[in-house]
Amino acid sequence: MEEKAALFSLPNQKLMKNKLPYFAALAAVLALLLGLPSPSNGQSGDDPAVLELLKDIIAQQATIADNQAKIDEKLATVAEQVRQARIFAARGK
Repeated sequence: MEEKAALFSLPNQKLMKNKLPYFAALAAVLALLLGLPSPSNGQSGDDPAVLELLKDIIAQQATIADNQAKIDEKLATVAEQVRQARIFAARGK
């Protein structure tokens, strides 16, 4: 009787060992899905403080873009002046 039980338990153990990676992967996927935040429906919370902060950030980004354009313009001017100075310095030798 014990031999029959031993014979029946071996294939079941092998079967479980073969399927263990699949169960582990399934458990990992389920844990990942449950841990993710639910997607929003595209509705914002009409919070005036958030809207004010958003407007402020947009204004700051516009200011930063303008400042970057000015920096690029000044850098191009300086680069041109350096180029001309090198030309004149090369002529003087």
